Amino acid sequence: MELPEVFKMLQPHIERILQDPELSKANVSIYCKTLTPQEAIGSPGRSDFPLQKGKEKLMQAAIDGFLGQAYTDMPGNFEGSLRDALTLPPDNNYNRAIIIAALNALYRKQGKVTNTIHCRDLEPGKCSQKLIETISREYGRPHIAVIGLQPAMVEKLARHFEIRVFDLDPENIGQNKFGVTIENGECDPAEADDWCDLFLATGSTVVNGSIDPFLNVKKPVLFYGTTIAAVADILSLKRFCPLSL
Repeated sequence: MELPEVFKMLQPHIERILQDPELSKANVSIYCKTLTPQEAIGSPGRSDFPLQKGKEKLMQAAIDGFLGQAYTDMPGNFEGSLRDALTLPPDNNYNRAIIIAALNALYRKQGKVTNTIHCRDLEPGKCSQKLIETISREYGRPHIAVIGLQPAMVEKLARHFEIRVFDLDPENIGQNKFGVTIENGECDPAEADDWCDLFLATGSTVVNGSIDPFLNVKKPVLFYGTTIAAVADILSLKRFCPLSL
């Protein structure tokens, strides 16, 4: 099985982490647990987030009290050393979630990233309004290809911009959401690249293995969410996640 290109890009950075004397000699314990919807997102005032519908779970890694998260549709628990976590083969969504959550916790511990804990309660709605303001300020009125159905964001985006939404969940594909027909996430990135002025992509693409095409498109890409915190720092990707902790 061909591994996602992004993990080949991350490998030199992971190797440097594991060669660090302080990290290599420390018995760093990581515990990843699957958060319930209430733990992860609280009461956002709506019930259509993937977390609430059981389509995805938020896994959380802790290193010396510093937390990092990752969305995945293959949740499970893990406990072991940092080396154990980072040397898992990135060949399925469970292993990739462990690696990414661990990287996020480590980078939070090292002060390299912030905003690694999902926002809660009414903040996802507030985040969506900030997204509208950020896109308007930085990109004007672009055509936006939205990768991943985040309902609060799509509802607000559809009121202000011309958008297309691509999602991998078969239950969403072909459905009309907020006046937009959801398209198959296994799309032709080149076709979407020709149509749009901006890609807005969920950071969970790094876990589900679908991120690679969006690292090579011509148009700018804005990733959102806690999942991609460390990867965005490592690969100099633009990330939007203003209300996370």
